[in-house]
Amino acid sequence: MVWRANKLGDICELIKRGVAPKYVDEGGVCVLNQKCIRDHSVNYELARRHNLEVKSVNPERYIQVGDVLVNSTGTGTLGRVAQIRSLPHEPTTVDTHVTIVRPKEGLFYNDFFGYMLIKIENEITLSGEGASGQTELARTTLEQKFDVSFPESIPEQKRIVAILDETYAGISLAVANAEKNLANARELFESYLNERLLTIASQPLTQTLSDICELIVDCEHKTAPTQDTGYPSIRTPNIGKGYLILGKVNRVSEETYNLWTKRAKPLPGDLILAREAPAGNIGVIPDGEKVCLGQRTVLIRPKSDIVSPHYFAYLILHPLLQQRLLSHSTGATVQHVNMKDIRQLSIGCLPALKEQLLDVQAIEKAKDYVNELENIYQQKLTALNELKQSILQKAFTGELTQKGETA
Repeated sequence: MVWRANKLGDICELIKRGVAPKYVDEGGVCVLNQKCIRDHSVNYELARRHNLEVKSVNPERYIQVGDVLVNSTGTGTLGRVAQIRSLPHEPTTVDTHVTIVRPKEGLFYNDFFGYMLIKIENEITLSGEGASGQTELARTTLEQKFDVSFPESIPEQKRIVAILDETYAGISLAVANAEKNLANARELFESYLNERLLTIASQPLTQTLSDICELIVDCEHKTAPTQDTGYPSIRTPNIGKGYLILGKVNRVSEETYNLWTKRAKPLPGDLILAREAPAGNIGVIPDGEKVCLGQRTVLIRPKSDIVSPHYFAYLILHPLLQQRLLSHSTGATVQHVNMKDIRQLSIGCLPALKEQLLDVQAIEKAKDYVNELENIYQQKLTALNELKQSILQKAFTGELTQKGETA
């Protein structure tokens, strides 16, 4: 079986970006954007419909069955690909963030061409990574940088697609099951936490957060200058469900740390609450960590003779407390909790410290068990993804059917 090796640009008749929309009140053309390309398929429901004048679109930029769409700008989405397997009822094109890649007529079985672009998706993603987090994928890069190989025989291409379709269907089912089990494991912990603390969370309201805390301090309302090393600056993405996420934290200099902690220096055992994105998450500062507050966060120090920090965090995460905390939140698109509402958050009578610690031990034991389950399912998802990549690699070296000969 003869295989060919070419640059991507040599076997395509069109590699072009989409168009800049000119909006109209009604009628017009459906426009696909970056958000429409997910999991190697096109979601037409996310398209911005009827928003482009028909006369502003060159006919060659209307999508066709067999075209592959490539996200060509953006952080986190650049390089994603999806093939057009069917067309919507109305005329459809793409915006300037998406590139249409159209194979030369007669060279490919359509679905094979789609798999071929999926195979080089990671290469496409890496090729567009620029400095300072900027990402851009030039048309010339798509045309000249990527090597592709394929059998000249269309029946052979169909054989490979049939094997890939069947294999991917089985892997997709296994992935769906693993993701469902992963979600169930997380729900299991939340259910246990809710049940364990329900009695306390639902007690008559007798006090406020201010009554049981030494301090509740707002953050600086400006962005701290960052550097590669130094003290962790805790932003809302670094606040989990009872813990801080320090893996990809911004860091600041000692000078910045001192400036940003003038109001109060965070101590191990203090809590940091997210006021936005998502509002309500809260984490305990672990032993040995010196951190400062990033934007949209609040430092909370409970009175040590009244409440355990970890118990406090779990209690705040209870759905009844979350509902109470967020009931006055503002913001059209993003929930935002005011300092006044945080200080005046009402709670019931707390159990003795000894009982609190027993609850914490039980909750963390459940959490450890759920973490083990999550690790198992996450490892399975990673293995399934690696299996897909391995099979795709074999498909384009001829190993799935017979060993290819490169022309």
